[in-house]
Amino acid sequence: MKMYTVEGIGTILLSLPLSIAVFAPFAEAKPVLALDESKAPSELTSVPSANNHDANLSTSPSISPSTSQSISQLSAEIQQNAIAPEVVSQNVTSVSQLSDVRPTDWAFTALQSLVERYGCIAGYPDRSFRGRQATSRYEFAAGLNACLDKINEIISAGLADKVSKADLATLQKLQEEFAAELATLRGRVDALDAKTAKLEAQQFSTTTKLSGEAIFGIAGATGKNPSGGSNTNIVFNNRVRLNLLTSFTGKDLLITGLQAYNIGGGSSSLQGTLGYADGAGLSSSNVRLGYEPQFPGVNPTNSSTVAANSVNLYKLLYIFPVADKLTFFVGPSAEASDAFPAISPFASEGQGAISRFGQGLNAATRVSAGTSGTGLASAFGLIWTPSDTVDFRALYGNITAAIPTNLATTPLGSGFFGGSSVIAAQLTLKPSSNLDIGINYANSYHQINILGTGLGAADIGAVNGGAITEPIKLNSVGATLTWRLAPKVAFNLSGAWIFANLVNVNASTTFTSWMTGFHFSDVFKEGNTAGIIFGQPLARNSVGGLATIPTGATATPYQLEGYFNFKLSKNISVTPGVFFVFNPEGLNNAPTATVGVVRTTFTF
Repeated sequence: MKMYTVEGIGTILLSLPLSIAVFAPFAEAKPVLALDESKAPSELTSVPSANNHDANLSTSPSISPSTSQSISQLSAEIQQNAIAPEVVSQNVTSVSQLSDVRPTDWAFTALQSLVERYGCIAGYPDRSFRGRQATSRYEFAAGLNACLDKINEIISAGLADKVSKADLATLQKLQEEFAAELATLRGRVDALDAKTAKLEAQQFSTTTKLSGEAIFGIAGATGKNPSGGSNTNIVFNNRVRLNLLTSFTGKDLLITGLQAYNIGGGSSSLQGTLGYADGAGLSSSNVRLGYEPQFPGVNPTNSSTVAANSVNLYKLLYIFPVADKLTFFVGPSAEASDAFPAISPFASEGQGAISRFGQGLNAATRVSAGTSGTGLASAFGLIWTPSDTVDFRALYGNITAAIPTNLATTPLGSGFFGGSSVIAAQLTLKPSSNLDIGINYANSYHQINILGTGLGAADIGAVNGGAITEPIKLNSVGATLTWRLAPKVAFNLSGAWIFANLVNVNASTTFTSWMTGFHFSDVFKEGNTAGIIFGQPLARNSVGGLATIPTGATATPYQLEGYFNFKLSKNISVTPGVFFVFNPEGLNNAPTATVGVVRTTFTF
């Protein structure tokens, strides 16, 4: 491609005043067209205003940073599909507004004249002119065309006397010199106008953006429970999510999410087949995949079944700012992970760890179905960000809000302020650019004896000393730390304690869990990630009152996991991985459970 500088073209065209000025309007044209004279006109390509899969919500002109920070679990699916800001030129009324133009510059007088006489100058968004920047003939023609339009406007307005004969002669010479390029440019602009009109007429919505994720998972497991279970066959499952992001004011955000999956639950799950799931058909286990819902195949609020690949609402949440550093959110289908930032680098269900435990969302976040994957809870809360280093978020959630009265099929209770509920909070601290710390607390009341984390079979009948129908109160505390040791290496550590007490029986149990691991970015090539994880899945640690630890389940479970996320393209990744659970569910005589996974994730 033949390149010119502004000064070079000015010399070629005998320093004619307008030969300098055409580059100012081009500051406006440059984001629209990438013109290369080495290509035929049909090969000229438009430059997209955003990289749809690398953008971040905080950069979107339609969504404020305070709003965007409130979406945590959806970040991998939504933030990469946000609309990035376009480069917009800045009109100037005085040449002194151009930060890089000095009175001593040889083109200063010509620029000053064009600003005052023709208004034919525009700067970059940072108020620079960049007159020494190299350009092509097509780029020069784009600038010339902009100046021609300005001159035509002046003449059409009956102000032809303001255009000197010398300038008109200059324009004629430039038009002759760049006739071919101008014709190509104008044809290209006409075609773009037609395409823009067609897109505007056929667009889905002026306020809503669609994003999606599809997961294909191949998995198999060995290490069956000797007391009852069998090794699994290889399974091929899917999970598909579509997210509609709507902004009505440019600062608010309505999230509507639809989901379908064919992952089995209960005895049809991997953990159920091995014999390590809870006995109530809710699929809670130490041995489970990271991309499966917490309660696959069943809605625990009303005991109804969820058919394979049926389309269901899994997210409905509205987020809106009320002050400079304060944002509220409310929705009938939400989760704690929608509001609380994920400190763990392994947290993404489509790109991160392959097991539920390995994702690093501590038990104080997951308690009370806080990460059900199906948006069980109705919730409202706040996000307060007093500084760049401190972020506080709190919510009230209830999974029985839509049920007006207690029935035999509604074991968790009924009503928005009755039934089973949780008050939760997270304080996020960023003391330095390479260190993130999250501290979680949750206070829960459940109408039946469950934890609701999905992390172990002990979730159901949590306090072993009372019936499953006994109400329970929980106080959960957790903390997560991620320390970026190097630009591409991060160390993660997390832990949680759940203190469970039956309401009507003198029985209590303390549950503990911890995890540590290393996360690696850009492994072998940009975009690839890998992780190695070790820790203790959720297990009973101590008991009080009438509670006991079940006979034969006094061992401590541990998990080792490794995965490699390989980017085939910007929108497709493949993640092979394996995890081992030693002493699954704390069973003394259980062999090591081994689960192998190949997960393919498509984003759009």
